[in-house]
Amino acid sequence: MSLPADMPATIDGPTAWVGDDLRRNPGAWLHVLSRDDIADLEQAARHFLSSGQDVGEITAAEFPLSHFRRHLAALQEKMRSGNGVEVLRGLPLDRYDLRTAATIFCGIGAHIGAARSQNSAGHILGHVRNVGADPQDPTVRIYQTSARQTFHTDSADVVGLLCLQNAMEGGDSLLVSAASIYNRMRAERPDLVAHLFDPIATDRRGEIPEGMRPFVEIPPLTWHGGKLTVFYQRQYIDSAQRFPDAMRLTAAHVAALDLFDAVADDPALHFRMRLEPGDMQFVYNHAQLHDRTAFTDWPEPERRRHLLRLWLSLPGDRALPDCFKQRYGSIEIGNRGGIVTPKTRLHAPLDV
Repeated sequence: MSLPADMPATIDGPTAWVGDDLRRNPGAWLHVLSRDDIADLEQAARHFLSSGQDVGEITAAEFPLSHFRRHLAALQEKMRSGNGVEVLRGLPLDRYDLRTAATIFCGIGAHIGAARSQNSAGHILGHVRNVGADPQDPTVRIYQTSARQTFHTDSADVVGLLCLQNAMEGGDSLLVSAASIYNRMRAERPDLVAHLFDPIATDRRGEIPEGMRPFVEIPPLTWHGGKLTVFYQRQYIDSAQRFPDAMRLTAAHVAALDLFDAVADDPALHFRMRLEPGDMQFVYNHAQLHDRTAFTDWPEPERRRHLLRLWLSLPGDRALPDCFKQRYGSIEIGNRGGIVTPKTRLHAPLDV
């Protein structure tokens, strides 16, 4: 396997950040909500809640913002062409019930992109918490456990999280640039990085669209339209080997994947943060990977770690190669991503 002919030896620009770039400059990734920002979000939430609609039906027009919409337009552009990460800090959760908090989060999401289904049930609002599932079970998605997730991507252009409760210990958020991983591997092991451009089987974990196989075959790295795009979940790559018709991993593939994981796990490359209640994190999924450390929960059920999640399709985003249709269904810009099966009905449950 050889690298794409027009691949640069080094990828430069805002997507190729390393951990120190963000550690030294909090303004590059953190926006603390002002009193006026919060007032703007609260008036938009009151407007939507007065309609009596399901939170899953929210649109930008039904969540009308004044000045804060300009910041969200800049956040959109930061996802498309900037460093691809922002935390909105300071939402006063103690003022709100769950429905109001979810409305503000989903309303912000509606100004960024179109919400996509996160599972076969059609949840556009996901609940990230430990439900006691076994992380070794190949039908379980890792976010339902307290185990470390490892660096991965989700099946949408942008992933958003709202922290409602954090863990007693652990559960930190980690981010790493795919371009920085590529740059390191290209410099040190160009023979191995080339194997990451091969189609590799990734397990669907039982959420199978009609007429599709129980796995997808998408390269971990693709070079398309002059951009490096990452698609990666190592546990799901490993569990896809249970299917006899999945492409077999060679020793070279395993070595490449192992090195990819090791480079991502280097503290010099990745950035670590701890989300506090009220923090909203937005991450651009095609240019970086995210992770969560293992955690220990509080003994009281009402204090246990709980985050809300959005998957968003971003208008004006990059083109994706045809192979992404296996996972995204459509690769139409602004209308792609998510998980759709014959059982899917889009809604936003508050009590899952």
